[in-house]
Amino acid sequence: MTNPLTILASGSGNLGNETNAGNKIDYVGGGSGDELVGNVTNIINGIIAALGIVAVVIIIIGGVSYMTSSGDASKVKKAKDTILYGVIGLVICILAFAIVNFVIKNIIG
Repeated sequence: MTNPLTILASGSGNLGNETNAGNKIDYVGGGSGDELVGNVTNIINGIIAALGIVAVVIIIIGGVSYMTSSGDASKVKKAKDTILYGVIGLVICILAFAIVNFVIKNIIG
């Protein structure tokens, strides 16, 4: 029985090249696992990059808050905390990027 995903509109019943010897079966849409791993890697790296940009923006906001605090102790503390949390977030993003790429290159691929 032919898989419904492999039926062509032309009526041949096979979507790709198929040999009876079992040496080669090539179906359209049945891409290699490398494409999937590459796509997932790109998506994860994009998300991590976006979070890294957010962390840098938070650091900048903290810096502006620090400069405009006018020496008020509570505002200075809040600004320093904001900068600290932004730096922690940026470090986490960098480590996540390194870990994800290490796992994908060495364990999966």
